Order: sequence, then structure tokens, then C-alpha cells
Amino acid sequence: MKLGGPAYRIGVGGGAASSMAAGDNAAELDFNAVQRGDAEMQQKVNRAIRACCELGADNPILSIHDQGAGGPGNVLKEIAEPAGGEIDIRKMIVGDPSMSVLELWTAEFQENHAFLIKEENIKLFEQICQRERTPFSVVGRVTGDGKIVVKDSRDGSVPVDLPLEKVLGKMPQKTFDMKRIATMSRELELPASMTVPAALTSGVLRLVSVGSKRFLTNKVDRSVTGLVAQQQCVGPLHTPLANFACFAQGPLATTGAATAIGEQPLKGINGDTPGCKAMARLAVAEALTNLMWIKISSLDSIKASGNWMWAAKLEGEGPKMYDAASALSDIFVELGAAIDGGKDSLSMAARVPLSEPGKGETAKSPGQLVITMYAPVPDVRIKVTPDLKSHGDSVLLFVDLGSGAMTLGGSSLAQVIGQTDAGTPPEVNVTSLKAAFSATQRLLAGGLLLAGHDRSDGGLIVTVLEMAFAGRVGVNLKLDKPTKGSTQEIFATLFGESPGLVYEVRRSDLTAVWRLLESEGVEAVEIGSTRADLKVSVTFGTESVLDSDITELHDVWEATSFQLERLQCALPCVEEEEAGMKHRKAPPYSLTFAPEPTADAILMKSDKHRVAIVRQEGSNGDREMAAAFHMSGFEVWDVHMSDLLDGRVTLDKFRGAAFVGGFSYADTMDSAKGWAGSVLFSPAVASQFKAFRDRHDTFSLGICNGCQLLALLGWVPGSSEGETLPLSQQPRFVHNKSGRFESRFVTVGIEKSAASKVWLRGMEGSKLGVWVAHGEGRCHFPDPAVFDRVKKDELIPMRYLDDDGKQTQAYPLNPNGSPDAIVGLCSKDGRHLAIMPHPERVTISWQWPYQPQAWMEGPSRLKAAPWIRMFQNARSWCDAPNGGA
Repeated sequence: MKLGGPAYRIGVGGGAASSMAAGDNAAELDFNAVQRGDAEMQQKVNRAIRACCELGADNPILSIHDQGAGGPGNVLKEIAEPAGGEIDIRKMIVGDPSMSVLELWTAEFQENHAFLIKEENIKLFEQICQRERTPFSVVGRVTGDGKIVVKDSRDGSVPVDLPLEKVLGKMPQKTFDMKRIATMSRELELPASMTVPAALTSGVLRLVSVGSKRFLTNKVDRSVTGLVAQQQCVGPLHTPLANFACFAQGPLATTGAATAIGEQPLKGINGDTPGCKAMARLAVAEALTNLMWIKISSLDSIKASGNWMWAAKLEGEGPKMYDAASALSDIFVELGAAIDGGKDSLSMAARVPLSEPGKGETAKSPGQLVITMYAPVPDVRIKVTPDLKSHGDSVLLFVDLGSGAMTLGGSSLAQVIGQTDAGTPPEVNVTSLKAAFSATQRLLAGGLLLAGHDRSDGGLIVTVLEMAFAGRVGVNLKLDKPTKGSTQEIFATLFGESPGLVYEVRRSDLTAVWRLLESEGVEAVEIGSTRADLKVSVTFGTESVLDSDITELHDVWEATSFQLERLQCALPCVEEEEAGMKHRKAPPYSLTFAPEPTADAILMKSDKHRVAIVRQEGSNGDREMAAAFHMSGFEVWDVHMSDLLDGRVTLDKFRGAAFVGGFSYADTMDSAKGWAGSVLFSPAVASQFKAFRDRHDTFSLGICNGCQLLALLGWVPGSSEGETLPLSQQPRFVHNKSGRFESRFVTVGIEKSAASKVWLRGMEGSKLGVWVAHGEGRCHFPDPAVFDRVKKDELIPMRYLDDDGKQTQAYPLNPNGSPDAIVGLCSKDGRHLAIMPHPERVTISWQWPYQPQAWMEGPSRLKAAPWIRMFQNARSWCDAPNGGA
């Protein structure tokens, strides 16, 4: 069987195009090699696969294989190996009928998988696919004769008839003749006039590899699934600085997995053997020093993927890659960890024509290796982030994991002064690295770390500054004067990029920390402390080399990111965010209630209130929504719109309905209009929806895409009599002022509103952080009179707040530009609530990307995450003596 999108002439030129330098091949080859992704189709495919897997022992899938290189001709052969199979090429779903049989057999169209299932399970599989609207086809059968046979039922021909052992059997080993090319090395020379402030502000902090990655993080959904325990951003300002990523295995679990990246391309750019070997070893060290800030089962539980990008076929490049691969193998053996996969791009070269006819040159990408490490995590809550936590009462410790003298070879500073090919790259002390991993893990388990960060791009000075930026904390660095006292030594100490760790620890814990480090054989030095103001001071002995302001340097670190933002976001919004950055401070979270877990949430009761978690194709927020209601004591049902349209489910059996976030119909028809159309253009479903809305004992919640839906259906705000408004007067949610998708953790204030009758009772006046993830969240009122009535009748349940706790129109604190800082709307009776943010993604404490320290420790520690109260309120309303009516 095949599952997924139809065949197109995609990837047909892939193998042929990539076998030569780009520019040498025909344009048609390049076009046919292009991969075109369809995120919505991949979503449907994933839904169908997961539905099968969740049947447990009744899972109809016997074997599964994703289609990639080689297309059907590869995936169907491999999934039938060694038994063999017979394929009817015409049973494939085809999007381009002009494709030849050869193209159908070799096209690499994406979002497509091959399956083996038993014939008696076809009907079950068909039902699952129809519910999820996922295309599938039965293309053949396993034969057992060891051959792969492809038939064309249109003309009776047999285009392929081959023994599988001849096609997939072991290939003879190839021999590559490679020639080493000697490279010249030179010493790195610093400009005589260079100062530390100039090196930072004029160059290093502005490099894309060093500076802020905010231009990447705010345009992608970093909270979807509700299982994200650590995404890219940390600290009160949501600074993109996380060392690792982590997700939980489920909303009711605290076990999970973590992953981290390591790459050091500059270290091997001069191309000699020491440089290539150092690049590989440093990439592994960087990945590990990023990953070690969360509790991991053990060092030997870590696995890694290696991604190679190298022009390996060009003269002199093959031996460099061989050297890097040898060094990679050696360091993994030394660590006792494993590399278990990877991917390669070994045609990183292009032919560039020159102005003279018939002339040209080959441009090649420098060789690069990216290491992705991943490991099981016993508790996603045991971790630290890089942002400094204490304003003047903590100590900074440094652990050097380098080997030999400090060097600036391959450093960011070397790049700034145009000497990437000069100097010797740093090395890794693997013994120290292993000891530091063990020590850090013990420090985490004992709660002895406030913050931690690794020394990498930019060197020690950048490591500490980044920690200060993220925590909005000042620092003093007091370093020993170098033995020779030379400028070169000072710059190598501050900007050298050997592996290393910086710990922030409480002064009161310092003795325990020293004792633990000593027991693990880890040598650390005290290098400084935090301070109460926003200043940074760096001294060597008595010599001051930096005396500056954290906010000014932070602005420099963010500057390149904002330049890139100008290319992808509305210019006034970019300038407003950049200008406001220096004035940002910790958000003013406060609670007017004490959050408590639901005492009887998961008890097996026969009289639980049923809530339908309603989704459409493209929806992606149903699992976290289901978890929030489940944890509040509801009986939760997964309801696809296809269930309602096909009559498998009706809304009359439910007390509540939650319409989830995502991208219904990929938002190609504007925000939720396709979803609303599927309701309104079906008389049976439209009458069901109206009857549900008009019942006095029902409630509904629309989040994000669901919020847009409830507005388009007229469920909120409704007329003064509680009916739906004429379409010409109906408020709706339109494109963000920034002109793009926004993923932000914003502050909202809970208003006194009609929603207090059902959803927000007891929460009024609270100021809370919450995720937003939308491209169309700006509330638009076509009729000013309706806007005035909405305010008068208190139908605005929440508003966006600034860092002073005041309603705001400032971007990005108000991420979409909604008038009067409107977050959403509710009905006059409070039963129907539509908001753009995602409270269902922060109903558990570990889901919050940032919380005040007081919420996490000490006597003020919260017993539950605040947003669970909203769902508990809905449960209490249903439990009320009048049944919520």
C-alpha cells in the first residue's frame, strides 16, 4: 500500500543532478530535482499512522517505510525485500497524468509512505484514512518469489522484472583514489589598535553565528503539542539562547527526550588535517556541552546523528573528510557514546560562469559536520537554562575543557579580522569533558545550579554576556592576569573557543559545589559574580578591559537579527521591537487565586461530563486541549469534522465543545474560513451547531484557529439579544499587523467580563504568561457600534499587557495589533469563549518557558500551573446544582 500525496514529477532529476557540480547539468534536471513539501499532507499522513499505532495489538500496519530517494522504485522494493512483490504501477494516485511509467517509478514526491498490511485489514485501514482524509492506494501484493515485478495494467506491459538479490544485494566495495593537497598555515596577528569593547561591538556580537537568533524563533510554532519542555528561548525576555531542546513523552508524563546541536565549521576552514580533525571533535564537544544541562539517564545512553556537507569529489577534499570522519570515530569511542545515523550532501560545489565565453570556476562550500545528539530524559523538570537568575548574590564558576594553550585559531574573532585561515584551532580534553558531564549531572540532581552555559562561538566573554542578556542581570568578571601579560593572551582568554562551562551558583551553595567538583576530578575557577545593576565589568588583575552597560551590548547582540527581521516582517513592527528592547524587563506576573490540581481528575466515573475536542484537517492543537480537559475531570472525545459530516458523531451527546488551533485547510482560504464553510454549507451540521449553541447547558471554547471559527460562525460576541449578528457587523480575526505568523510568550490580564460566569471565575485581575501562535489574530470590528457594545457589555475576557502590567498596543507585547489590546471575545452569557492564545499549552508547570523563581521554589511555590483553573471552572459550572443552565 501507499499512503499520502499524489505522484508528481518531483525528484526525477535528483540523482542525476546531484552527481555533478551544480551548473553543469541541464536546467530541466535541476527543476525535476526540486522537492516540494506539503505540510498539510504530511499532517494527514501522520494522523493516519498514529491512529493505526494507537490501536496497539490491532495495529494493521505490519511494516512501514518512508518514500525518499529513488521514489516508489526504491521504497516498494525495500519494503518487499526479501520476499518480493508484484506492483501495478497504475494503482498509484497520480497528480500529473502526463508522467511516464519510468517517471512514476522513480519520482521522489514527498509526504508518501509504503506499507505492508494483511489483506483482511484493508477495510479498517480504509476507514482510518477516510476519517483523516488521507489518500491511499493498494498497489500490489507480496509474492514470496524473491522478485520485484512491475506491471502496467493499462497496456499489459511489464516494465520491471528483476530478482531482488540482484537489485538490493551487497554492492562491491568501491576504491577511491584521493590526493592530499598541502596547505600553508600562518600565525594569527591581532591589530595593534584592537580593544575588547571594539572587538565585541564592531564585530563579534554582530556575527550571525554569535548574535541573537530571534529572527528565526518568532516565526515558528514553539509550543504546539503541549509536550515542549524546552524550546529555543529562555529567561524573562524570552531570549533565544537555549542549549538544548526537550519534550515530554505525554502530557501526564515527566519522562521525555532531549536533543542538542554541535557544529564548528570555522575550525576546519583552512583545510589542513589538524583543522578538520579539530572541527569534528569540537562539534561533538559542543553538542555534549549543550546537552548536559538537563538530567540524562547516562552518558552511554546518548546517541548522535552526523550530517556531512562536503565537496568530497573535488581534488583534495576527500582526504579532509576522511580525517574528520576518523577523528569523529575516535572521540565517540573515547566518550563511550554512539553515532547511529546521519545524512550527507557530498556535492557541495557549483560551476560559476565568468564574463569571458567558455571560462568559469568552481565554487565549493567549505567542509562541515553537524552533530545532533539525543538522549532519554528521566525527568524533564530537572534542568537549568543559561539565563542568570540572581541579581547580585551568586557566583560564576568556569570549567576549562580545552587541551593545551589558549588559541584564537578558527574563532569568531579571527573571522571578524579576516584571518579564518590563521592560527591553530583549539582541542578537546576528553577526560575533562567526561568528568564535567558527570559533575554537571550531579549538580543538576542536587539543585545546586542556578544557570549554566557552554563556551563556544565568541568565547568566554560572549558566554557570560549572553547569560547576562537573557537574565537581565549585571556581572563582574575578575580574571587572573596572564603570565606574560600580553594582549594576545588576554584576547585568547576572552575570545578563544575551546570547550568550557560556566556555572551560576548561590553563594550559600558554594562549599557544596566545590566539594562535588573535587570528587569528580573537575578543576573549576571562580571568575566573577552577578550584580544588582545592569553593568558589566571585566578585569585582568587590576587592568580593566571592559566597563559597559548590559542593555547597550544586548542591543548590539540583537542588531543583526533585527536587520534580518527587516526582510521578513513589517518594518514599523521591527523598528518598534528593536527600539523597545532596551526598556524591557521581567513580566509582571501576579495571581488573584491559588492554583490547585484537580483532586478527582482521572478517577473512573460513569457520570463525567463529555466534551468534544473538535478538529478539522490541518488542526494541530487537539492533544493538548484534550489533556487540559482530561486533567480537569471531563470525559474527552476526539471528534473530526468528518465524523460530524458523515454522521458518525453528533454534538447532542456533549456538554462542551472545544475547537482547537492549527491551520484548517492550511489557512489557504484565510483564517478558518474553510472550516466555517464546512459547517455552514452542510445543512445537517449547521443545524447541529446551532442547536448546540442555543442549549443553555452547553459551553464552547475556541482557541486560535477555533477562535477564528467561532467568530465566523457568530457565536461570539452575538447580538444584544444573544443571537448571531449579520455578517456585515460580525467581528472577526484578520492578519497580524506584522504581516506574518507570530510565536510569542505574551502577558495577558484577566478582565472582569461575562466569561467570569463560566470560564474565568476567580481569575479576574491576574496577570499571566501564555503562548500565542498565529498569523491572523488581530480583532477587526467592521461596525464601530458593535465594538462599543462589546466594551460596554464586558465581552472582552482578556487583554495584552506590557512589562508594567498596562494594556498595550506596542509590538510584540501585543503580537497582532488588536485594538484595545483585545485577546478574544465571549458571548453575553459567558458560555462561549473565543481567544487567540493557547492556555491549554501551559496547564502544567514544566510547559511554561519562563516562571518567576518564587513560583518554582520556597514557600510561594505553586501547587499547579495557573491556567488549569480555567478548565476547572468549566467543570465546576457543569457540576453546579442548576446544571450550568
